[in-house]
Amino acid sequence: MSVQAKEFNEYREKMNEVILGKNNLVLKRLWNLDTNTYEDGFLDKKTKEMLGLVASMVLRCDDCIKYHLGKCSELGITTEQMYEIFSVANIVGGTIVIPHTRRAAEYWEELVKEQ
Repeated sequence: MSVQAKEFNEYREKMNEVILGKNNLVLKRLWNLDTNTYEDGFLDKKTKEMLGLVASMVLRCDDCIKYHLGKCSELGITTEQMYEIFSVANIVGGTIVIPHTRRAAEYWEELVKEQ
């Protein structure tokens, strides 16, 4: 795992434990809802992660983008598919998404090297 991916995942896990450890019912329910949303249903996990990635890019959330890139990598999304996902995000979100696409492409390249 690349240093950037390792640091991101460790920080995310650590802070999720801190937040969920406070036993706030609303936050626990929100985290659970998020987890359950991305499970297989009428749409498979791959499709849902691709949708999550597009939404995250359009909303310009770099942490969310990294998270969904990691999940897409785990689920076997190809680089060719990833660049189509980037295309959809840029069409939907407009040129303001371009800087996030650059960072996403950089992170994706790191994930591909790990495979």
